[in-house]
Amino acid sequence: MTPTMQAKLFPATVMPDQDWWQALWPDPDAVIQALGIKTGMAVVDLCCGNGYFTAAIARLIGSGRVIGFDIDPVMLEQAKTACQGLAHCAWVTGDARELSRLIEDRADYVLIANTFHGVPEQTVLAREVAAILKPEGRFAIVNWYPRPREETPVLGQPRGPRMEMRMSPEQVHAVVEPAGFRLDQLVELPPYHYGTIFKKG
Repeated sequence: MTPTMQAKLFPATVMPDQDWWQALWPDPDAVIQALGIKTGMAVVDLCCGNGYFTAAIARLIGSGRVIGFDIDPVMLEQAKTACQGLAHCAWVTGDARELSRLIEDRADYVLIANTFHGVPEQTVLAREVAAILKPEGRFAIVNWYPRPREETPVLGQPRGPRMEMRMSPEQVHAVVEPAGFRLDQLVELPPYHYGTIFKKG
């Protein structure tokens, strides 16, 4: 998929420059732990991009399994490189709106980080996530707080999606709950993010 096609399907979700991404998330392992992902879980890293969080998941889950899922095969190749040497990783290329068709095994946990704001049909995507989760499985969404870009600088430059695309936790809850989820936890992810963790059922 070309960057133009990706931008058309998922606006403002192009993978950022690695330098500022690492500056924003200097400790991805701590983020994964804060979101409640545990050893032995089967996890899907949805829209995984270059695998920055996929690798952190793989380091944590031990005997569990992580599937990196992305629509862009170039990004998935980068994710594979990021996870080189880590066990129990698998990869799926495809459209997240066809998730239930492309992933057969049920998951304990699905993570989507920094992408949900750009999904055109958010409740539809949440239903696809529900379809691949085990009973009482978790769906975590990491989002930028709805603050102007000028208030969320990284390495001295305004970063993140446009203000009109950012979502409050309440807005996320409103579009995810109809897909069969209930809010389980809200996690603060300083300096600019939060994680909403939903439980299926």
